[in-house]
Amino acid sequence: MSRAPLSPLEQQTLALAGVAQAARLVDQVSRTGTYPEAMLQSTVHSLFQFNADSVADVYGGTPGVKLGLTTLESLLASQEVDGSGAVVRYVFSLLYLERKFAARGEMMNVVRSRLEHAHFKSEHFAGHVQEVCHAVAGIYQDTLSTLKYRIQVTGSAQHLKDERNADVIRALLLAGVRSAFLWRQLGGRRWRLVFQRRKIQACARELSRDLGVV
Repeated sequence: MSRAPLSPLEQQTLALAGVAQAARLVDQVSRTGTYPEAMLQSTVHSLFQFNADSVADVYGGTPGVKLGLTTLESLLASQEVDGSGAVVRYVFSLLYLERKFAARGEMMNVVRSRLEHAHFKSEHFAGHVQEVCHAVAGIYQDTLSTLKYRIQVTGSAQHLKDERNADVIRALLLAGVRSAFLWRQLGGRRWRLVFQRRKIQACARELSRDLGVV
């Protein structure tokens, strides 16, 4: 039996989970130098979904944002997760950076054009997410990192100095901003995180539960 179309709240929750997933991965890479490859793949490749038919399709299906859903549910429930303080900070930083980015129409056009150009590489390097991250990281460095507001990533100096990790982190930050943009397009607003906190938490829990054990 097919699932009913996603409600507006479910769509917003999926997009916000995309932000939370990027934030969680940034924290993990910066602290440990590791990442779950499947989640990194779906997050980074969401950057190349220019005309997706649905919110879920942006992430290759709802399972592609499973980590984000569980992270979002835990954060909204005030449950402790590894590096939760940093993850919360990254989530709100990404939402804030998206607003600054959205005010720069010319920069948005440049990013879109360069992502379309990099799309070929993402297909050519299918299965090699590190190479895709390297291409995307250059886009982030040349555009969003030049804005006055910059996200400060903390973690292990050893891992942060590794250029491969730096590429992954920059690619994740750009993907997080992309999800933040999608969330806002779908009607997401920061005040909703306060006044609809329990509803969003319950929605994230149900969407995650529908996936079962992944």
